[in-house]
Amino acid sequence: MDIFSNIALGLDTALTWQNLLYCFLGVFLGTLVGVIPGIGHLAAMSLLFPLTFYLDPTTALIMLAGIWYGSSYGGNTASILLNIPGSPANAVTCLDGYPMARQGRGGVALLMTTVASFIGGSIGIMLLMMFAPVIASYALQFGSAEYFSLMILGLVAASTISEGSAVKGLAMVVLGIMCGTVGADIYTGTPRFSFGILELTDAINLVALAMGIFGVAEIIGSVRKIKVGDIDPASVKFKAMKPTKDDVRRSWAPMARGSGIGAFFGTLPGTGPSVAAFMSYAVEKRVAREPERFGKGAIEGIMAPESSNNSADQTSFIPTLSLGIPGSPTMALMLGALMIHGISPGPSLVSEQPALFWGLIMSFWIGNLMLVILNVPLIGVWVRLLMIPYHLLYPAVLMFICIGTYTVSNSAFDVWLVVCFGMLGYLMRIFDWPAAPLLLGFVLGPLMEEHFRRSMLMSRGNFSTFIDRPISATVLAITAALLVWTVYSAIRNRRSKLSAQALAENPAR
Repeated sequence: MDIFSNIALGLDTALTWQNLLYCFLGVFLGTLVGVIPGIGHLAAMSLLFPLTFYLDPTTALIMLAGIWYGSSYGGNTASILLNIPGSPANAVTCLDGYPMARQGRGGVALLMTTVASFIGGSIGIMLLMMFAPVIASYALQFGSAEYFSLMILGLVAASTISEGSAVKGLAMVVLGIMCGTVGADIYTGTPRFSFGILELTDAINLVALAMGIFGVAEIIGSVRKIKVGDIDPASVKFKAMKPTKDDVRRSWAPMARGSGIGAFFGTLPGTGPSVAAFMSYAVEKRVAREPERFGKGAIEGIMAPESSNNSADQTSFIPTLSLGIPGSPTMALMLGALMIHGISPGPSLVSEQPALFWGLIMSFWIGNLMLVILNVPLIGVWVRLLMIPYHLLYPAVLMFICIGTYTVSNSAFDVWLVVCFGMLGYLMRIFDWPAAPLLLGFVLGPLMEEHFRRSMLMSRGNFSTFIDRPISATVLAITAALLVWTVYSAIRNRRSKLSAQALAENPAR
């Protein structure tokens, strides 16, 4: 089918009343959790994950995706009005958004970031439409060896590009893979690492792990940090949202550059909207004629990162849908939703499930339109919500997390798993160990094991099958190069720190 037939198929799927309803629910909840600092879209997606078991696969993914990109829209509200990022991707918006609010231009900042989010998201959707099917058509040549190599590359890339030490990232990937091996062997059915606990023979629940690591840990870590700020309601009234002609003139180029940067970083595993937003801000400050304006309420300083992170939100689906490789914990949850419904992620998804693929893409556009319509009139509601003390909100969130986990399999053991993983996640935050690689390893580990063992069976135990196949060998070579580069960079950075420390201790006299 040509592109227009695919678009028609996608619209026919996305415009059913069920999909429209759950798309609205997703973007509304995404905006809500984006507005409230400390909750995060991962906790919200994990909380609603059990609901997807009873939905059509397309409807389930539409709702989860709506939470994902809706949180980016909502996250700019707290960033601008309170100087507290609603999500990591909105952290850069604080730099110029909050000064604009202090100048009485909070309404302008909120309206313009909504426009930037829509344009950035639209550009990301167009690139997703163009490139995901092309990548998938080439990837149809992949066998088990190629899939195994791709998953190795995805895990290594995610761990090495993640925040903090690359060694810590790799360690978290290994821990995630180990957690993924708990349960019955995929071929023999023999229990592994269950330690005599009957509930563990059914494997560790993905929802329990995600809710604990990201939901409970995030809430515990945010309780003492987040405080209510002073917000001037007059600065966010509809009349105060009208931008000046100079604001509009200065916004177009940053939006275009930010959307391009976001589209690129969205396709890279382990980077996504947070890195894209920081990079686009750095680029804008570098190319600006008056860089001294940045950090003091420059309109370019909010337009570039907001268009960038929303563009990255959309293009992050390219490797996820076309190759079956999640570049972030959010995408790992999306793949988990697919697998629960018995749908194999990867190249065959585009050809075997065209209604799901194109319906999901068209729902992105519909969801972005809904967000524009939602965000402008409801800004006053979000402002009042931000005035509620956070310590009154988190008990309700914790209660819903426990209820959501219990409903997955009606098991109190899963609730205890949430508690355990929540404590683990909080300790990881304290000692600066990244959580995202752990979830990626947990989701991809069983798939990687399945493709590895299948390759071994087909090649009769010959390990050279991974090198003899050109695509697999190329991917493994890229993985090896990435590892070498990571080790070299770590050694170089270590030497630089030691040199700087020695210079500080023994200054030249």
